[in-house]
Amino acid sequence: MNEITVRAYQPADRDGVISVILPIQQEEFGISISAADQPDLAAIPDFYQSGKGQFWVALCEGEIVGTLGLKDIGDGQAALRKMFVAAGVRGREYGVAAALLSALVLHATAQGLREIYLGTTDKFLAAHRFYEKNGFSEVRKDTLPSAFPVMAVDSKFYRRTLSAS
Repeated sequence: MNEITVRAYQPADRDGVISVILPIQQEEFGISISAADQPDLAAIPDFYQSGKGQFWVALCEGEIVGTLGLKDIGDGQAALRKMFVAAGVRGREYGVAAALLSALVLHATAQGLREIYLGTTDKFLAAHRFYEKNGFSEVRKDTLPSAFPVMAVDSKFYRRTLSAS
């Protein structure tokens, strides 16, 4: 098995990030969305890598196979966004999602963040199970922080409380 490495996003990663995210959104889940519909993808350093936020890529043999963003929304809270893993490297045997989430939790804890929120669609059933196994609890939309960026496709929401480091 090939080793998975996780590192912070660099501007040269932009096309690789898009090549992971768009096929999953469009082909697997039938969401009619383009890169142009997601301006955060064109401005990852400004959108994610500011404040206490960050954006990570997972690599296998030098190719981007996973993505994960953490958007600082203030007040010790952040939004988990853009968690995508290429179909060929999904599952526990590869550990891509777990490695990405581990990087996020370590970073968020070190930054003193208290809570991580996320929104997803009803369609992402495997993602729901993954989040629930990793300490996220479902919350109602009306309990989200006012600064949380709700996406039009979001219909299910989760929160994870972090321990102080």
